[in-house]
Amino acid sequence: MKKLLLAIAGTCVATSAIAQDEPKPFTMDGEFGLIITTGNTETSSATAGITAQQEFENWSNDYQIEGLYKEETVLQNGEEVERTSAQKFFASAQGNYKLENPDHRLFAFSSYEDDRFSNFAYQATVAGGWSQKMWKTEKTALEYSIGPGYSWSETQEGEDTSSVIVRGSAAFKWFISDTAKFTQTASTEVGSENTKSRAESALTATISGSLSMKFSVRLDHNSNVDEGVEKLDTETAVTLVYNFF
Repeated sequence: MKKLLLAIAGTCVATSAIAQDEPKPFTMDGEFGLIITTGNTETSSATAGITAQQEFENWSNDYQIEGLYKEETVLQNGEEVERTSAQKFFASAQGNYKLENPDHRLFAFSSYEDDRFSNFAYQATVAGGWSQKMWKTEKTALEYSIGPGYSWSETQEGEDTSSVIVRGSAAFKWFISDTAKFTQTASTEVGSENTKSRAESALTATISGSLSMKFSVRLDHNSNVDEGVEKLDTETAVTLVYNFF
């Protein structure tokens, strides 16, 4: 818990001043997916997430929460045993302070990840630096951020792999039509102990009103893992997305 509080402290301080601004539009999307299989193989998996964005006069803030859980039934010594095969939680927040040119910004970022079946017991990051909206049209938008930071992490064996990092990220949006859009996000955190990278490609189409369907492919990569542990994790999901605001 101390690591989580430390990881989000930087962003909390950076965004505390926004209360003085008059709020502009606030958006929040929630998504959920569930897969259950029976017969020769019995598994159940659930994925859920929330993304939100705030726009103020001087600040633009982004929030993200993701969760994944998977349970399956396997045979052990001739008996059926239920076991958890995936359990993951990820949360991040980024505050962007707008300069005289509102497309030019200073950012503060924090994240925390707990993946019980990865090489790491936890990974937490704080970073800050330069952020910029490269362009935004009716059809496409692109923005990026880059800056130094620090990563706290510990392996499942208790080894401390914390280090200074350089973090870079980018987000691209393509509004294919009034009811469909494609998004591509990518980030990397380069450190002396490990390089952690995340990417997601997603296609979202409106079903009716505030309800949409989303098809996504997510990649998580760590450069330094123990022998026998995969460096790359992939997740392909079809989820329902509801726009609350």
